[in-house]
Amino acid sequence: MKNFKLLLVEDNEGDIMLISEALHDHDLVDDLTILRNGQEALEFVYQKGAYQQASRPDLILLDINLPKLNGHQVLKTIKEDKDLKAIPVILLSTSSAERDISQAYQNGANCFITKPMEMDLFKSAFESVAELWSNVVKLPQKEI
Repeated sequence: MKNFKLLLVEDNEGDIMLISEALHDHDLVDDLTILRNGQEALEFVYQKGAYQQASRPDLILLDINLPKLNGHQVLKTIKEDKDLKAIPVILLSTSSAERDISQAYQNGANCFITKPMEMDLFKSAFESVAELWSNVVKLPQKEI
């Protein structure tokens, strides 16, 4: 497996713990960065403020309901930027509302996942996501 960098933007501590466990239990990512609001996410991908030395993520897991800027706003900003739009972004939500799903794909989401409520299903879902994106999907090469 290559050096896989994942950015998780999530404000729910329980979800952070479960996603982190699922990823680390199966050694699916080499570098996991966790941020808790949309503003920090944009500062990270733009390498601003405290994140000037941040590495570009290979994949972003982005919750919709975030403080400061919501996931839809962050997604739209990333996908409208020619230098960032190639980064795959998976939107996460407890919602399965058609409005949220449609808006996610209209804004360029690569995938929309409704978070399972049952703990085992939750962990299994994120193990599958990480396995797919780190070992199966071909991602663009980083510029040298």
